[in-house]
Amino acid sequence: MNAASTLDRPNTRDMLGIHQVFRDAFALAPALVGSVCNDPHDRVAPVASYYANVLAMLHVHHEGEDELVWPKLIERTPMQAGLIERMQSQHEGLLDALNEAERRLAQWTADPDIEHGAGLAAALATLGVLCAAHFDEEERKILPLAAECITVEEWGELPAHAMRNFTGDKIWLVLGLVQEQMPPEARTTMEANMPPPVREMWQGAGRAEFESFITALRS
Repeated sequence: MNAASTLDRPNTRDMLGIHQVFRDAFALAPALVGSVCNDPHDRVAPVASYYANVLAMLHVHHEGEDELVWPKLIERTPMQAGLIERMQSQHEGLLDALNEAERRLAQWTADPDIEHGAGLAAALATLGVLCAAHFDEEERKILPLAAECITVEEWGELPAHAMRNFTGDKIWLVLGLVQEQMPPEARTTMEANMPPPVREMWQGAGRAEFESFITALRS
């Protein structure tokens, strides 16, 4: 029997918004990294911080799936074990590309010249291509499976895991990027389900910090 009943299934499609955050961030890399050439003193820090936090978000996103999704799916849908194990193994290749992007980001942050900028943009583009292929298959094959086999409560462990284990320095940036992908009613639900300290931070200074940061970054 499936763990999630027909009347109590998680909305696994909410992961599409998270995936879109990564798609957008990697697609913007040539423009954002390239913009530093025109104004390096004012642009290096925000662009570097943006990508450092996006990459930290990708780490914790995949770690959450590794710990909380794949084992349950393998246990509950053994006939799909080959698919699930293949999807899980893709994280290993993505980790290599992710680590390379972080290495290039550190180089560029320390010395934001054209050569390092080109290397960073290429590394982020490569990561974006690999992520897009993984996300596409996950959205077509894994999310419907998870909706059948994982409970609402278990699916809700993913955002809690992400907030507990996020290693970036701007949790409000991640919250804001995710909320940009949501309709208003989903944002309200998201905020209602935040741990009280996180909700207090976000509704206090966090939302304003995000709006100020992202407006300057994209200008």
